[in-house]
Amino acid sequence: MYNPTENNNETISPNADEKKAVAPKKNTIRAFGEMLSYDWILNNLGFFLFLSALAVLYIANGHMADNRIRRINDTARKLKDLQYEYKTIKSEMMFRSRESELVKAAAPIGLEADSVPPMKIKMMAPPAN
Repeated sequence: MYNPTENNNETISPNADEKKAVAPKKNTIRAFGEMLSYDWILNNLGFFLFLSALAVLYIANGHMADNRIRRINDTARKLKDLQYEYKTIKSEMMFRSRESELVKAAAPIGLEADSVPPMKIKMMAPPAN
């Protein structure tokens, strides 16, 4: 129990609590500062360079992936355009190859369609000698 008449070595003051709170921060900062000393940095320079190289490779990989996706999308768009062109030309060819269209196309050069069906030619067996 606290007795105000006793002369204790322990005195409670608001400044003492603040000093206790500040002291660990200084030690933490000092320890962190000691960790970042010149010798420590030199000893771990290879690791830092390795991490830097990994970061550069990571960024380069991202750029390459973006470019590859862009090229794939361009190729897909060109393929779709070529498919539409193929279908258009194919339907046009089917339309122009109909008999009625062939007759219309041949009329300006003077060709007419025959009304007589073709005759079938039969070959006879050679006479036996």
